[in-house]
Amino acid sequence: MTVSTDRSARTTPAEHDHDGWTAQRIAALAVVGVGGLLVSLTQSLLVPVLPTIEADLGSSATATQWLLTSTLLVAAVAVPVVGRLADLYGKKRMLLVSSVALTVGSLVSALSTSLAPMLVGRAIVGVSTVAIPVGISLIGTVLPRHLASSGIALVSATLGIGGALGLPLAGLVAEHSDYHVLFWICVVGGALAFAGTLVSLPETDRAEHGRMDYPGSLLLAAALVSLLLPLSQGGSWGWGSARTLALFAAAAVLFVAFVSLELWRRSPLVDVRSAAKAPILLTNIASICVGFALFASLIGTASYVQAPEASGYGFGSSILVAGLCLLPSGLAMLLLSPVSARISDRFGPKITLALGAAIVAAGFVVRMVCTGALWEVIVGTSIAGAGTGIAYAAMPGLINLATPRAALAAANSLNALCRSLGSSLASAVGGTILAAQVITLGPATLPSLTGYRILFALCAGAALLGAVIALLVPRVPHRD
Repeated sequence: MTVSTDRSARTTPAEHDHDGWTAQRIAALAVVGVGGLLVSLTQSLLVPVLPTIEADLGSSATATQWLLTSTLLVAAVAVPVVGRLADLYGKKRMLLVSSVALTVGSLVSALSTSLAPMLVGRAIVGVSTVAIPVGISLIGTVLPRHLASSGIALVSATLGIGGALGLPLAGLVAEHSDYHVLFWICVVGGALAFAGTLVSLPETDRAEHGRMDYPGSLLLAAALVSLLLPLSQGGSWGWGSARTLALFAAAAVLFVAFVSLELWRRSPLVDVRSAAKAPILLTNIASICVGFALFASLIGTASYVQAPEASGYGFGSSILVAGLCLLPSGLAMLLLSPVSARISDRFGPKITLALGAAIVAAGFVVRMVCTGALWEVIVGTSIAGAGTGIAYAAMPGLINLATPRAALAAANSLNALCRSLGSSLASAVGGTILAAQVITLGPATLPSLTGYRILFALCAGAALLGAVIALLVPRVPHRD
């Protein structure tokens, strides 16, 4: 995120072109948006079918869970590293790398008949997660400013849209076909994304003229793995176990070492001085809060409606019905992303982010209070989804206002990483709460309604905290 002094390296024709939407611009936005949707699908696509995969491969539940954990860990490392590479060597080139990772990784998993190669494939897929932050920065570079806000809002919202649409798609496949079909869908989607990127997207000028920070990349990778691994596995390892505590301690030491290193690097992986400035720092903290609420909504809806009626809250729904309960949430995110852009244009993105986060909180209050009918669950989830779409669409606007054009990909990658950290925290906290607050129905042990209400209360609180933090973001003039 180092500022280049070469003006030509960060100027594109789009800055001086005030025309409206052309076929080329629409095609570019469509390719980036669909690419973002595909990679966000991969984060939730396997959640409903993990028990099926476990039974088919004869693996343990803990081992099968690594199909999600491997993707998460690789994505956490790849997002900041590839974001920096996009600033150094071109955003289109890194989007092509993302499409290749999605295609190849999904193909390996689709052809797998045992757990080990499937894990390798899912790890490769983790690299594709960079498509959203890099796509956001490319759209912000190639589109004129009056069109870029709506384009960026749509691409940013795909992170939530894909998560909400992945569950019903997986449910449909689980009930009518083999789970390998999910991998084949990603293979085809990745190949189409590669072709679309190659044909429809322009290459931006090289934004930076520094060098890749390999020592910083290794330190950050080690720090992120040390943090995310116990967050994802702490429930099975034990939160007070020596392994969990040792990794958390290692993460703290490694993050301190990383920041110390970056402060004196001439071409750092992350410009920590810029990242520590109030506009970017507060936006990223708010992103963690909203990311927490989004993921908790996903894990707190599918299992909730599938619980038997004897639980006192569930509806005994199928995997497909559980997924369909999230479909209106995904559609709300999609439809409200342009609304978010208009609100940001008129009142500023920080007001939009605060508004979206407040709506998320309202949705979780509905989830806490209204538990008697399936339609009430859908309404509460849809309200939270609508707020998430508005909030997610506003985040890049705040980041882009406070970031030089030469560092857009790295800055948006850091913001995407913060959203993912929020989701990882939600998974850890939510899993712990639901495991602690249980009821027994015959041989089965299920989360209680009290457990879900505690989780929803935490989500509402996190979202409100995000709204307050967003309002504290100082106004900054746009700078290149």
